Amino acid sequence: MNDEAAPSYEEAREELLAVVRRLEAGGASLEESLALWERGEALATICERLLDGARTRLEAARPEVENAATEVDEDS
Repeated sequence: MNDEAAPSYEEAREELLAVVRRLEAGGASLEESLALWERGEALATICERLLDGARTRLEAARPEVENAATEVDEDS
């Protein structure tokens, strides 16, 4: 999957919730249930990847924010 076609976190999460609701409702054929399950797994992977990326960015920004706060305290 290329990045242009990849959904945002919010889009992937909403679609994943719809897949789960559909699976929980039952009534789908075995083939359809398997396709829904596979799509759900793919969406969960997308969400996890995006959350990991956000976590990495936050961890990278944390020292910069702490350094900026220290500089402000020192200037006071």
